[in-house]
Amino acid sequence: MSKPVKEMIVEEYRRRFDGVSGGVLVHIRGMDAIENNVFRNELRKKSIQVTLLKNTLARKAFAGTPLEALNPSLKGPSAFVYGAESAVDVAREIVEWAKKVEEMELQAASLDGVYFEGAAGVRELSKYPTREEAQATVVTLLLSPHKNVVGCAKSPGSKLLGVVKTIQEKLENGETIAKVG
Repeated sequence: MSKPVKEMIVEEYRRRFDGVSGGVLVHIRGMDAIENNVFRNELRKKSIQVTLLKNTLARKAFAGTPLEALNPSLKGPSAFVYGAESAVDVAREIVEWAKKVEEMELQAASLDGVYFEGAAGVRELSKYPTREEAQATVVTLLLSPHKNVVGCAKSPGSKLLGVVKTIQEKLENGETIAKVG
């Protein structure tokens, strides 16, 4: 491959992965064409892309980006899977696909420059909460003490309301109410 062609490929990688902060590296060697097409089409429906990489050219393109963390795993025929809302969504999807497709080998993952090595690393990333899930957890934790305060403040009022309701029912039934001293 000539030097100008290599430079064009590096530029294409830089353009394609601009703004991508994480993804998953896999080996898809051994998948037949039909299985590969089904795999790619199903991922595309979920806004996930698959790009086969030339490792040395990908290392140059990843330099200075959060994807540079993947460089140690760029060996052999690598495919980079990225997209969706976050690398966590991608990892979850790829882990599910790896259960269905025996030929798929999980190499590594990256999230905001943090490197997750091997199949265990990809599975670990898939268990992380997504940005929305993490935000929901934080909001719940922040609101929890306030909910407890409101519950405590309402509690005496609800007890008083129960007493008033009991008095009302007794009076409506014609019962007398004893004076509490």
